[in-house]
Formats: sequence, structure tokens, C-alpha cells
Amino acid sequence: MSVTVRVPAKVNVQLAVGAARPDGFHDLANVFLAVGLYDEVTVTPAEELRITCAGPDADQVPLDRTNLAARAAIALAGRRGIEPHVHIHIAKDIPVAGGMAGGSADGAGALLACDTLWGTGASRSELLALCAELGSDVPFSLVGGAALGVGRGEQLTALETGGTFHWVFAMAGRGLSTPAVFREFDRLAQGREIPEPVASAELLAALAKGDADALAAAVSNDLQPAALSLFPELADTLEAGRGAGALAALVSGSGPTTAFLARDAEAAEKVAAALRASGTCRAVRLAAGPVAGATVL
Repeated sequence: MSVTVRVPAKVNVQLAVGAARPDGFHDLANVFLAVGLYDEVTVTPAEELRITCAGPDADQVPLDRTNLAARAAIALAGRRGIEPHVHIHIAKDIPVAGGMAGGSADGAGALLACDTLWGTGASRSELLALCAELGSDVPFSLVGGAALGVGRGEQLTALETGGTFHWVFAMAGRGLSTPAVFREFDRLAQGREIPEPVASAELLAALAKGDADALAAAVSNDLQPAALSLFPELADTLEAGRGAGALAALVSGSGPTTAFLARDAEAAEKVAAALRASGTCRAVRLAAGPVAGATVL
């Protein structure tokens, strides 16, 4: 018997970042939107914990116990006093090291898949608590849809959305380390007062209405200056997308993937074609959201 869970990528339509806390983390106001790019995580009983991965950039995915999917299996098994003896296979379609929570998605997917396979009967709140232990973005990968994450981003409140938003994602030629981007954020912020992160009322209203123009006017990412400082070429990609008619262009999360909001599916195709022709990115993907979170297939 095996269990397969499909789990989506995310885009941050707002990422407000507070000052560094004593524990090294930053308080966030993180508005997540799950979009239709998916990894599929399959777990099968095995004699020992094993991880395999296939798909774009699969060679960049760690296949040891540092992988979030492996950590999820170990964490759930530890709670139930059993051995995490499963083969975890990740069919990868979410960009790797792209600021779209691909690793977090795999963690949430493995957690739900192992819970189903082992019949552990974990409650939703227990699964979310385990997700939060695994990483700041993992809880949202479990729930999907749209949500506001505060604290490190792991404390979620579901948000209303009034329609579908169309996105184009441009993949960069190399990765960016999330810790490095936060360190650069801290360096750039030295000597100035950093306000408490709060969600934009205008942005939440735009999501609730399904108004792409209003959402475009409100999107923001406090990590974007740090990402551009470490990876200046991303500015060319952002400019190419804007020039092709994107309503908004921003770095997704800590990057280096760039995200472009389009008015509709036809406009998204036009932006995607221009980005492919621009020579400023490695690959281009289209996706719409919101979509459901981790789902057993």
C-alpha cells in the first residue's frame, strides 16, 4: 500500500518583516496564496527511511534526513512511538530554492501521507503544530487557500478570496539562500527604525473582492531589496515582466523566483511569452490561485 499527497506552491502577496528577534527570527505579516504548481509526495512501507526525488532540479533536493519530508516522517513517528520506516518519493514540480515553499510543501505532504498510511489519526491541530516545528512555511502548505501568517509566519488565519488570480513565475538561473536574504535585510536595515509588521487592509480587501487591479496596487515584499542586493540581475526580469503588461511584479518570498500578477489567463500567457523571449530567466511557469492545500489523492 502507498499513499500519495498533492501539495501546492505558494506566492507571498505581502511579506512584511519586523526587526530581528533575540532568537534570530523575525516577526512577519505574511499573506500567502496557494497556486497551482504541485509536488506529489508518495509514501510506501519500507525496511528503513529512504527518500527519492524526480522532476525539474531534483538533483538539488537533499536525499537524507535534512529533507523536510524525512523530518516530517521522523517527527510523526516519534510522536507515536514507531519507526519511520517508509520510502518517500517526491515528484517535484515546484521550483527548488525558489521562494515558493517547495521544501515546506514536501514536509506538509509527507506529514499528511504518513498520517494516512500509518492510521495515526492525528488531529488537524496536532498536524499544524508538527508543521510549525518543521518550518515557518510548512503549516500553510498543509492548509492552502489564502491565509495571513504572523509570528514566524506559522500562526495562520484563513482569508477570504473573491476570485481567481493569474500568475506568471520566472525561475532564476541560480538559487538564493533564505537565511542569507534575511541577513542582508538586517544589514540594509541597520540604523533605522523597523515598524511592526501588519497586513495591509487594502490588500486583504482586494483578495476578498477578487480584484486583480486592487491587489496589484497593494502587493509588497520587504525582502525584495535584500534579494535584489544579493542578485541584482533580478531587476531585469522584473522590468521585462512589467514591460509585457504585468499588473504587478515582485520577488516571491526570499527569491529568487519573480512573480507577476496578470489580469486574466490571456494576459498571463502574453507576459510569459515576453519573459521567455527576454533572456532574463531560466524558465517560466503559469499558475492560478487560490488552490487547496495538501490533499490525499
